[in-house]
Formats: sequence, C-alpha cells, structure tokens
Amino acid sequence: MTDGQIGNVDLVKQLNGAAVYRLIDQQGPISRIQVADVSQLAPASVTKITRQLMEKGLIKEVAQQASTGGRRAISLTTEVEPFHSIAIRLGRDYVQLSLFNLGGVEIARTQSNFNYSNQTELESGLIKRIQLFLDECSDKINQLIAIGIVLPGLVDPVEGVVDYIPNTNVNNFELGNIIKNTFNVECFIGNDIRGKALAEHYFGVSQECNDSILVSVHRGTGAGIIVNKQVFLGSNRNVGEIGHIQIDPLGEQCQCGNFGCLETVASNPAILDSIKTLISKGRSSSLSSLDKITIKDVCKHAMEGDDLATQSLIRVGNELGKAIAITVNLFNPQKIIIAGDITQAAEIVFPAIRRNVESQSLTTFHTDLPIVASVLEDKPTIGAFSMIKRAMLNGVLLQKLLEE
Repeated sequence: MTDGQIGNVDLVKQLNGAAVYRLIDQQGPISRIQVADVSQLAPASVTKITRQLMEKGLIKEVAQQASTGGRRAISLTTEVEPFHSIAIRLGRDYVQLSLFNLGGVEIARTQSNFNYSNQTELESGLIKRIQLFLDECSDKINQLIAIGIVLPGLVDPVEGVVDYIPNTNVNNFELGNIIKNTFNVECFIGNDIRGKALAEHYFGVSQECNDSILVSVHRGTGAGIIVNKQVFLGSNRNVGEIGHIQIDPLGEQCQCGNFGCLETVASNPAILDSIKTLISKGRSSSLSSLDKITIKDVCKHAMEGDDLATQSLIRVGNELGKAIAITVNLFNPQKIIIAGDITQAAEIVFPAIRRNVESQSLTTFHTDLPIVASVLEDKPTIGAFSMIKRAMLNGVLLQKLLEE
C-alpha cells in the first residue's frame, strides 16, 4: 500500500469515527441502528467504531424505555466528565485560563495581567502561567486531552502558527507546536473573534443556524462568520476584518494606516475618546462627573437618559449597521450576533444597527433577520474551548485519542 493510500485510509477512518461520535454527541441518547441509518455507514462499521469509543470511555450505554413496551433499547451517549482541557484567552495585556470538561462545563478559572512585546516574552510567560494553572487544578483534572488558545491577530489554525498580534513582534510563531511539545498534549489555536462565533454556534444563540455573523466591539472591531456550520476562513485562514471597512473617507487615521475605518468609530477606545473630546469642548453630560469613564458607564448613563451617551451609541449603531449591511449582502446570514459591552445598551444601539441594515441591504436578506446580543460574554475562554470541541466533532482530536 502506498503512502497516499495509507493517508486516504486514515482520513476515511477519521471521518467515519467523527460522523459516529458527532451523532452520539448531538443527538444522543441514540441507538446503534439509528446511528447507522443517519450516518449511512454499514452497521458493522458502526459497531466497530462504537466499540473503540467505548473502550476509550468516550461514549457509554444508557437504557432507553421502548415506546411500545417490551425490551428496553440500549442507546449511546457521550461521556464528558473524565475528559478535561485548558482553554486560554490571550488579551493584549492580560491572560485568562479555564478548565473545562468535554461537555463545556467550566470547572475553574483564573486571570492575570500579562504584558509582552515579543514572542520570547509571550512564550515564556504563557508556559509559566499554564504550568501554574495546571498545578492549581491538579486535583480536578482526570485526563487532560487538549489545550486551546484564542488571541487577537492573524492565526493559521491548521498549522498552529501566529502571523500577527497587535503591538507584538512575532514572526511565523509556531505557538501550537511549542505548547504541544511542552505539555505533551494536543494544542489548538485561533483568532479570538472567530472563536467567539464558533462558541455561539455550539453553545449560544446561533445553535440552530447554519449561517451567522458575530460582530465584536471591544478594543477593536471584528467579525466571525459561520457558513454552513463552519467558520469561514479563506485561503490564508483569516477573514472578517469588518473593523477595516472604510465608512468615512474623511475620517480619522486607523492603526492599519487607512482613514475612516469602522474601528475608528465603533470600538471601545474610539467611543470613549469621542465622548471625552466632546466633554472637554463643553458638552454637558452626567458622565463628566466620573474620574474614569468606561463603556459600561456610557451604556448605563445612556439608558438613564443622558443625551451625549445616547447620541454617541446611536452613532456607533449607525456605523456598525452600514458595515453589517455589507456582510449581509455578501453572506445572507440567518442571524447577526453583537458581542461586547455596548450590548448593555441594546435598546439604543440595536435599532440604529437595524435601520442601517434595512436601508442598505437586500430586502429578502434582511427581512426577519434577528439581531441579538451574545449570551457568552461571561465566559471569556469559551471560544478557545470551542476549538477543542470542533476538533472532537471533526475527528482530528478524536482520532488521536482513539490511537493513544
């Protein structure tokens, strides 16, 4: 048998194993006969795969009462409790680490300040923090199966390579392999906003959608696009830079070098800078009594009727709506999800977004298009865990566990 044929056999094994595991995970409890029927795999193949999964403890049998009385059918469901993973969200000056079981239940969490300017500092600091967290959680971890990391910037999630992080000197940074080799466990890395979109698809408000777009307003503005239940990545593995759509050719210069990008208006720093400038020019606002204004303050004061806060958020909603309208015309999503602190003033921001989407996108595309807030804002590391979940469902991680 040639290398190519061996590769094809391995791929078929991975895909078939994933198909069976995915059905049990998403539709369980489910019988072997139903798995064979839905997957269109031969019953003998299903029996063989389920035996392997059971031997590794990844699935278990449960008795289901037969609807007709008589013998109880044996069904299968996934086992999640013994399998643990570390999910990490790397920020520009902080890092958050969580311990999850395979069911997406967060068991422990920690956060610390983390300043780095190059990949040497990033690598050594991250390894130290992961080891510390592993030590702290040693009594809670049964079988560690993976580490997931999301970060701002440009990432090749297939190769585990970081090409760009804001304000950090990195060059073809093989973070995935470094973490894998250091801790002897599979590592999956990805962009933080693409991770958020995937998390909403698996655990949040877009679970029932094949196609959705998440727009995150934080230090920057970015989008995660789900097409046919998959994160849309493109050939260089990075798409969704909605923050760099030009909305005002005469606007302020963006960090990317262009002028009038969405990010210069609809990001947390831009919103706060605009408000501070207007207050310094004599504009009256209840926010002027605060020493340090945050986006949460802006939302709270807007909801209490402060005119400056309200108008600032309406402006943000208008500009977001223009950019989102472009993505609606391009991708025809079933749902738009907004993530970030501005969702605390959804009653003010969302109508502005909707007005612009409706005036600037195709009627058939925006009719009955829900615009909703993310429900996972209190789970900052869930995007990193979602990449581990995806690697189980597509067979990449599942196959490695079966081969151990």
